[in-house]
Amino acid sequence: MMNDLSDIWVYLARDPLFGLTLTVLAYLAANAVYRRLGMHPLANPVLWAVVMLGLVLAVTGIPYDRYFEGAQFIHVLLGPATVALAVPLYRALGMLRRGWRGVAVALPASVAVASLGAIGLGVAFGAGETTVASLAPKAVTTPIAMGISERIGGLPSLTAVLVILTGILGAVLGPPVLSALGVRDPRARGVALGAAAHGIGTARAFNESPEAGAAASLAMGLAGVLTAAFLPLVW
Repeated sequence: MMNDLSDIWVYLARDPLFGLTLTVLAYLAANAVYRRLGMHPLANPVLWAVVMLGLVLAVTGIPYDRYFEGAQFIHVLLGPATVALAVPLYRALGMLRRGWRGVAVALPASVAVASLGAIGLGVAFGAGETTVASLAPKAVTTPIAMGISERIGGLPSLTAVLVILTGILGAVLGPPVLSALGVRDPRARGVALGAAAHGIGTARAFNESPEAGAAASLAMGLAGVLTAAFLPLVW
């Protein structure tokens, strides 16, 4: 019986669609746990799906290149996912018109601090150029960050993990820090969470209020656009 299962596994591992199927199943399992835990930031499904996939590849000895032959079909969807960020931007146009002065100051400052701070820390700790390039776009949403990372010579897979970790830290620590600083306006809280913690921070902002969530969606999209436009030029 064990030999039969082993033969089936070897056969599946050779199929390019194996990587696609494994990725989808890992995400569905992680997302189910995420919802059962009340969408807690520490249970982020993307993070735990990556962990599960890494464990499966390590235990089975399947090379990453073979896995990616199937998973690349999902990788192709990063482009449409990036374009889809126009939807929350469009929905938040009214808010942008009302508070454009604050947004015009806050977002460039957030992008500059996030990118230059990451680059500075990487250089200070002696990280290689590839690692620093992977760190630089960590504060924007995953599809944009991976595209920027690939363009400036980073590792998109490493960038994706750093983006998720940044989002989790921002979603967990952001609200108590903002409260301690006396920031009560839901729009200001939303902009801070969306700009600093992108998608995961935006989900956390929606848990606070619809207004905070809309502001976070706006900040996440605009921060991604600013970073994509200027970071490659600065680099």
